[in-house]
Amino acid sequence: MMITELENIQDCISKLRNHQSILDKKNISETHKSIGNSVASSVYFSNESKQQQTAIKIGDDTAAIPQADGSHLLFAAEGIIENFLNADPWFAGYSAVMVNISDICAMGGLPIAVTDTIYSKNAEDSVQIWEGMLAASEKYGVPIVGGHTCYHSQNKALSVSVMGKATQNLLTSFDAKPNEKLLLAIDQNGAYYKEYPFWNASTTSNAKKLQEIVRLPHQIANKNLSNVCKDVSMGGVIGTIYMLMNTSNIGVEINLESITKPDSVLWEKWLVSFPSYGYLFSCSEENVAEIQSIFSKKGINCDAIGTITSQKELIINYKEQKIKF
Repeated sequence: MMITELENIQDCISKLRNHQSILDKKNISETHKSIGNSVASSVYFSNESKQQQTAIKIGDDTAAIPQADGSHLLFAAEGIIENFLNADPWFAGYSAVMVNISDICAMGGLPIAVTDTIYSKNAEDSVQIWEGMLAASEKYGVPIVGGHTCYHSQNKALSVSVMGKATQNLLTSFDAKPNEKLLLAIDQNGAYYKEYPFWNASTTSNAKKLQEIVRLPHQIANKNLSNVCKDVSMGGVIGTIYMLMNTSNIGVEINLESITKPDSVLWEKWLVSFPSYGYLFSCSEENVAEIQSIFSKKGINCDAIGTITSQKELIINYKEQKIKF
């Protein structure tokens, strides 16, 4: 019996429901349950201004810490699993810097500097990791300013932290509102990196382009075109939508046919892929065209893929079918 296109989509969605990366993102709030949804600013700055005493929300990939002048200090960190470090140390080092920069950009900020923590058996064992980190640092124009190194460890380990700054016009994942449009911007000028579910448009790009596109979410924030952004990470588009649903306490309805993907890539793979440059935005309908124009001028594809809803569920439309994820 011939399998129809719709049956293929339904089978794809059925498989994605049990994809480990998506399940991890659906349950992401468990990771900060012991801290809560917000914390107070440092006691050492509590008298600096009333704004300084504002609670710091927890749930974004980057902490946004209010400053006395109305701006925000941004702080984030990423750890790299040992299997990745052993299998591809150069790319693991590169990725550690790259994904931290994406976290800063998703807040409407610009990166200032990164630090690192490396554990390895000896100095030679960490050379490729360092080369990867330095390559990303130079391409993105963000310096590595310090960290911690241990050359007497039985196992490899790497974590990288990043600082950035945003103006008062912050992008977060807390403020998506029903009836706003959901946009997906991905740099599709790349290819999959080896066997990983990673769409690489970074290592093959030049520094000028990378440093230009880093600024685009910052530009969108400061033109007041959007208040909401989330960078697409592990778990891909679907997993990232679930994180946005969790922090904004909303639902999402997307149209699968509105999402642009490479012709040779199956939906099952594309929807959970981790792009080197990928962001979700929500905005009012009148701002959609201008945001799309900002990206298209730099060769970045930006699709209006759906709508924010009040019902906390993900609905995927395909042709005339509505499929609850």
